[in-house]
Amino acid sequence: MVNAGDMNGSGNLMDFLDEPFPDVGTYEDFHTIDWLREKSRDTDRHRKITSKSKESIWEFIKSLLDAWSGWVVMLLIGLLAGTLAGVIDLAVDWMTDLKEGVCLSAFWYSHEQCCWTSNETTFDDRDKCPQWQKWSELLVSQSEGASAYILNYFLYIMWALCFAFLAVSLVRVFAPYACGSGIPEIKTILSGFIIRGYLGKWTLLIKTVTLVLVVSSGLSLGKEGPLVHVACCCGNFFSSLFSKYSKNEGKRREVLSAAAAAGVSVAFGAPIGGVLFSLEEVSYYFPLKTLWRSFFAALVAAFTLRSINPFGNSRLVLFYVEYHTPWYMAELFPFILLGVFGGLWGTLFIRCNIAWCRRRKTTRLGKYPVLEVIVITAITAIIAYPNPYTRRSTSELISELFNDCGALESSQLCDYINDPNMTRPVDDIPDRPAGPGVYSAMWQLALALVFKIVITIFTFGMKIPSGLFIPSMAVGAMAGRMVGIGVEQLAYHHHDWIIFRNWCRPGADCVTPGLYAMVGAAACLGGVTRMTVSLVVIMFELTGGLEYIVPLMAAAVTSKWVADAFGKEGIYEAHIHLNGYPFLDVKDEFTHRTLATDVMRPRRGEAPLSVLTQDSMTVEDVETLIKETDYNGFPVVVSKDSERLIGFAQRRELILAIKNARQRQDGVVSNSIVYFTEDPPELPPNSPHPLKLRRILNLSPFTVTDHTPMETVHSVFSRGRSGKQYCLQRICLRLLGIITKKDVLRHMAQMANQDPESIMFN
Repeated sequence: MVNAGDMNGSGNLMDFLDEPFPDVGTYEDFHTIDWLREKSRDTDRHRKITSKSKESIWEFIKSLLDAWSGWVVMLLIGLLAGTLAGVIDLAVDWMTDLKEGVCLSAFWYSHEQCCWTSNETTFDDRDKCPQWQKWSELLVSQSEGASAYILNYFLYIMWALCFAFLAVSLVRVFAPYACGSGIPEIKTILSGFIIRGYLGKWTLLIKTVTLVLVVSSGLSLGKEGPLVHVACCCGNFFSSLFSKYSKNEGKRREVLSAAAAAGVSVAFGAPIGGVLFSLEEVSYYFPLKTLWRSFFAALVAAFTLRSINPFGNSRLVLFYVEYHTPWYMAELFPFILLGVFGGLWGTLFIRCNIAWCRRRKTTRLGKYPVLEVIVITAITAIIAYPNPYTRRSTSELISELFNDCGALESSQLCDYINDPNMTRPVDDIPDRPAGPGVYSAMWQLALALVFKIVITIFTFGMKIPSGLFIPSMAVGAMAGRMVGIGVEQLAYHHHDWIIFRNWCRPGADCVTPGLYAMVGAAACLGGVTRMTVSLVVIMFELTGGLEYIVPLMAAAVTSKWVADAFGKEGIYEAHIHLNGYPFLDVKDEFTHRTLATDVMRPRRGEAPLSVLTQDSMTVEDVETLIKETDYNGFPVVVSKDSERLIGFAQRRELILAIKNARQRQDGVVSNSIVYFTEDPPELPPNSPHPLKLRRILNLSPFTVTDHTPMETVHSVFSRGRSGKQYCLQRICLRLLGIITKKDVLRHMAQMANQDPESIMFN
């Protein structure tokens, strides 16, 4: 069995380089690249450059430029990705506040920026300033009362609907690939699949613009996942400027892996976490050289974002925290409980979201994407506005939930009853009884939690850019903050219990509810994505909470264990399978005891395998075979009687070779003999000029016997650069059949009692 897309030996590649055809080595849309051929082509290219560099100074300079081109591409990716992320952050801040009011002194200022510039802002009312006016103040000169509330409510909904409608319209008309998170498709592309246009310039432009619109609309989605897609579009664009990457799909994917790291770096301000995310979650092939370049791209992107300073706090992290209390061993129990909650939430979300997305694909609902977005936006805005914890942007909500309650905090979550005789420093406030504001905030958070859980299920997967990181973190942060407040009050009122006696004395600052929010956020994000190492690193880079790695690790591992107990797939793998992409996860294990002969085609009762013979078919015969079939390639045998295998020819290269021969070679007609041997066959006198196609023949296709375990075949297809598109089955060099990547995926679906036809692409 041979995977017909990935098996070209380096010998025939030298023939390609001697006289290359136009477009040779390229791939059709929705096909898988040949990793081994791309590696061989790059090796030959590098060998030529090295040999030529000794001929002259100019050739030596060109070799240096080629060697440094990878670092130049990384620099450009980091600069553009960081700039776009900064612009998106600034635009989102302004447009989110635009739903509630406008700055009179400069309309392009957000609420916070507007009041920064005011000389009339007081500390107690730092969110209020004369320059910032709500819509009711501007239109009817009223800031309080029922009429002002209704007008602000109405305009909030109208702005949200306007932003969402504009976003879905732009995606639908100009760039259909700009919808969704992008990470499932990025994973598939990095595994070697071709999706033309998915990383194109129009997709980059439209996704950047619409990402601002949908996040500003208040929908339950984030910009972090789509920023990975945006960064990969940047990587694809700069790759096309250098022939080293534009003409080699394998090398291009090394650049895209580094671009994904840069995307997470600017999404969370976490350059190291970005590199680990690319390694753990999205990359299929990640050599050491790519690790270094990913680190450099993430560094440049983070530095660029820091230079723009979109958060105005002179920090790279999004949710900077500074807790003054260490965590205690007894707190591991609630941390682990939060991990269990995260795993259960991840399982619930994946199952419900996939069921809803499948319903969208298989019913009339999928025919009305604009209407679906408008309805979900209207429901979100109507329910979100009355609750202050759902009205504000999700990033601001998470930031408030992570914060510790200092003496200067004015949030409801910090409305504790203070001891008037307290003389402690402001950064060492002891645990206090909760005031009415805290109890009110708990009810509002509980309602916001239920709303966020439900609405996110229906929002993720719509035909707009939609990330899942921030909504998942918000769910965990709300649950964690409520658990943290509960543990805090329990410790305050029952400090004599044995579990609190040794570490929580009266008047001590024992429990930090913000830490519980941070741990809960990590648990829920891990339950949905199944990330572990990269998740913990992202979280401590995101918050600056380096001291709290152990609680984060405990919650992340627990959430993964719990979620894996109900299913091994994370949300991205589930969407890959839902869309039918031919993706074989290197982390999956093939546990069934089947053989290659159980999977190969043709099966008993099916038409015989379409093959080419080495020297007995005419150009017309080959063109007819290509026209009547849709296979990606054809085995080449000595004759149809012996069926002794000599190689494999890919469909696209056959078409290009014949087209090139008709244009350049005199005497090639429809009844010219096509031969794949070194010497032409003996032909009768006056026969038309034969056509030699040996240079496109893969002389060493991957082959297995009919009794090879499918576990071995699965490993061949899935293990990084050795992954194949096809695999030929033979016994004593006699061809029996062929196995493609699609056949393996269908077989795995059958073994799992799933629909094998869900694998849509070749």
